[in-house]
Amino acid sequence: MDLVTSEKFADWWRWLAQWANESLLSAATGWQLLVLLAGFALASLLVGPVRNLLASQKSGFLQRHALFSRGIDRFLSQFRFVVWLLVSFVAVEVAKAMGWPHQLLSIATSLLAAWVIIQIASGFIGNRALAGLFALFAWTVAALNILGWLQPVMQTLDRIAFQAGDFRFSLLMLGKAVLALGLLLWLAVVLSTFIERRLKDSNDLSPAMQVLLGKLVKLALIVIAILAGLGAVGIDITTLAIFTGALGFGIGFGMQKVVSNLVSGLILLLDKSIKPGDVITIGDTYGWVNSMGARYVSLVTRNGIEYLVPNEDLITQQVENWSYSNKLVRQEVIFGVSYHADIRLAMRLGIEAANETDRILTEPKPNCFIRGFGDSSVDLILRFWLHDPKDGVANLKGAVLLALWDKLHENNIEIPFPQRDLHLRSAEPLPVRLDDKDRAGI
Repeated sequence: MDLVTSEKFADWWRWLAQWANESLLSAATGWQLLVLLAGFALASLLVGPVRNLLASQKSGFLQRHALFSRGIDRFLSQFRFVVWLLVSFVAVEVAKAMGWPHQLLSIATSLLAAWVIIQIASGFIGNRALAGLFALFAWTVAALNILGWLQPVMQTLDRIAFQAGDFRFSLLMLGKAVLALGLLLWLAVVLSTFIERRLKDSNDLSPAMQVLLGKLVKLALIVIAILAGLGAVGIDITTLAIFTGALGFGIGFGMQKVVSNLVSGLILLLDKSIKPGDVITIGDTYGWVNSMGARYVSLVTRNGIEYLVPNEDLITQQVENWSYSNKLVRQEVIFGVSYHADIRLAMRLGIEAANETDRILTEPKPNCFIRGFGDSSVDLILRFWLHDPKDGVANLKGAVLLALWDKLHENNIEIPFPQRDLHLRSAEPLPVRLDDKDRAGI
């Protein structure tokens, strides 16, 4: 360490010691610190009883309105700092009225006020990690501004930069870009979510159009937020054209499946071949479409399993859409009766069993007719219609068969089963040839 550096360090140390002796160790600073500690102790004593009291009274209107309820929860979580802030504010006003020193109290009160306001505001952000990051960043900026250090810090960050031609990029610009993009993207997501909910409540739009418009609005708002955020910090978008073009080509080449699913999802929404609420079968999977995303379709089966089917599979594979043009689906039940039974009565009983079963439509009417003559029975087929296949088909067939079983037994109509007659006869002795006798020693 050279002589000049040693002298600068000694001067800085002497200035720090003098400031500590005049500011921190003075009587005025001492009583202000005592007031702050007393306020914190009082807040800690009151926070428990008051929080329990307010929590027990949080009912009625607040419980019916989630926004107000969340605000009260955030207020209760910051109640200790609220009480501490009130005590510090009263102490500052008293010190001003009495003409006492109050610089430390004023700074602490301002910092506490910024902390409480930022913490309550960040509670309305659904993501806890994002809310914590926002609170930390906002309070740091507020604290620097209160202490008068914001401008020097910004000037220091602006000096740390690199320049390529006419383009200059500094740490300050980076911070502004992150802040602007984060805020605008958050606003875009919140606004798009609100618009999607409004679209879902619209009865004039089909489910496919609701999803399509919602996705397009969200994509447009995100693009606008990114462009506005970059423009707000002074970044010329045209300078990034070549870079973004090369980046887009690389991403598209390396993520062909992802891009294919995105395009396939857009095609599905445009041609309306599959829409939320449809009952479809793809491969061995049967279920109804719960939602349609940018990359996959959520398919829920009757046993509660949710399959995420890639959009590309719905384009390239054969799909059975049970409710494409309408939701009417015809089902059939095959049964047999004895050859000695009254066939016409059995057919009427089948139609009655279908009409008496819930979920089966009376128009189109159920129908029953002879399918063929089997080995042991006259085979009949009962056909009926339903409009809610998403509620299950196998359970409905089971209900029809049970009702049919009861009616056939009530009317003494036999349901035959395969029978075989077994005839046994004695085998005749085989003729014995001469050479066989010779071999036997006869």
